[in-house]
Amino acid sequence: MIYFEKSQPAPECLNIEKNKASGDYKCGDVLNRIKKDFFNKCYICGYKEPTTINVEHFRPHKGNTELKFKWENLFWSCGHCNNIKLDNYDNIIDCTDINENIEDRIKITMKPYPKEFVVIEALDTNSSTLSTTALLEAVFNGTTQLKTIEAGNLRNKILEEIGDFQKYLINYYSDGLIEDEKNFLLLHIKKHLRKSSNFTSFKRAIVRENKILKEDFEQYFD
Repeated sequence: MIYFEKSQPAPECLNIEKNKASGDYKCGDVLNRIKKDFFNKCYICGYKEPTTINVEHFRPHKGNTELKFKWENLFWSCGHCNNIKLDNYDNIIDCTDINENIEDRIKITMKPYPKEFVVIEALDTNSSTLSTTALLEAVFNGTTQLKTIEAGNLRNKILEEIGDFQKYLINYYSDGLIEDEKNFLLLHIKKHLRKSSNFTSFKRAIVRENKILKEDFEQYFD
């Protein structure tokens, strides 16, 4: 998970729909605004352009009208993550709050060998950090038999993305490159590290783990 800035002010239609008996929180330009705010990525797993999309209530509203229609509580997620989260995790880190420093509180690593899985490590003992870590563990490694299969499919997509990113890193440090070639590779590396890219957290973790990569590329985290 990474930080996303939520656009302001809230869509005007939410206040109107809130006062209706069967109001719709997906009214007006809500969908387009949320899609843009989250770069059309699931805020939990980081999958860009997911084929299943939910407008997810970050804090479960449980019938609370204010929470149901609160703009700051509406997030963009994929069906896999939303179906795991549901009302089971109501104390996770708010990735739209810059003061939460989410990228400094959780370490996420893909381990392809000897058995492919994702390692999620809490970097502090805050209850929201631990809850978020538990959610990400369920998302990337599965819970039920069906969700474990879905998680495996998700990890395959992550490995593809990491492989493409590492290809540019390897070539960037090759001997004999001319300036234009190096700039071309740097352009692609920077694109991979943007929050708008697929599975950004995993690629930023690779950079943070290596002193040389950190010195060369951490500056491009947006």
